Amino acid sequence: MLGRFLIAGCTGVLMLSVGCRKAAEEQEAAPDTTEAGFVQIFNGKDLSGWETSGEAKWVVENGTLVGTQGDDNAPGDLFTTDTYKDFVVSVTYRVEWPCNTGVWFRYQSPQIAYQADILEYKEPECYSGTLYCPGKMFLAMNTDKTLVDREGWNTIKVRAEGDHIQIWLNDRQVADVHDDTSDSGKIGFQVHPGDVFGPMKIVVREMLLKSL
Repeated sequence: MLGRFLIAGCTGVLMLSVGCRKAAEEQEAAPDTTEAGFVQIFNGKDLSGWETSGEAKWVVENGTLVGTQGDDNAPGDLFTTDTYKDFVVSVTYRVEWPCNTGVWFRYQSPQIAYQADILEYKEPECYSGTLYCPGKMFLAMNTDKTLVDREGWNTIKVRAEGDHIQIWLNDRQVADVHDDTSDSGKIGFQVHPGDVFGPMKIVVREMLLKSL
């Protein structure tokens, strides 16, 4: 009887958190970006193919994309000029903490979008890889902070196909949900406002995308 209660509890929590994730052998493997069909969507030279929104600062330094707050802790976003429907995208990045940023995808407007968060959130407790949706808050939460390399490089992979959204952080699956808020849109990054995030910096080394 105790075993039945444990299984039922784990099933309920899994919808919102990786803290009670499926057994390792049941986890779907992260997409292999060495397969054919992946293309670079950041050229490592300039912001060709990208557009800014807001007052955050976006520059290319030493082959990396760097985002920081603007004057007076101003926020902003950076988006692809192209829109994407069904795809796999892989982003290799590092950040300077404290920060609140993330990978926008299927972004149509501030109200219609998804974001693979890069943050440390207290209430509820969750970490990078958490799936955010405006108006719905967190659709899936990564509660395992050990998956995050706070000082080094990390890789977030997002697969969006139809209403099925999956996220992996450093090859560990942290989100697997169905939602129909947005079926297509831009891909991009966010720099959050506020002096608490004044030191934040997101540095992107590589972005690979494959249309499905």
